Amino acid sequence: MKKTLLAIACILVAAVAYANNVSDSSELVTQQCKISAEAVSTLKGLRYGNTAIRKDVASLIKQSLKTPENREIANKTLNQMVDDKLTDVRSLEGKYCS
Repeated sequence: MKKTLLAIACILVAAVAYANNVSDSSELVTQQCKISAEAVSTLKGLRYGNTAIRKDVASLIKQSLKTPENREIANKTLNQMVDDKLTDVRSLEGKYCS
């Protein structure tokens, strides 16, 4: 019984460690950028305030990307998108996601 509990505990610790160390693929980062561009464009069209856009899209980024470095880059890109005068999805994607 003790060996079984110990084995389960080791597996759980390994699974948590693996989940925390898995990095984001470049495809996922690119996809997140495109989703952010679409969200920013849509929310700008609905006349959301910049603070609300940043907050809502940043929560999507936080849920999607695991590595802190990628989150930081995605949030920096998000801030640039929000501050930009462009509102078209394709323009935002072309400028920030390539």
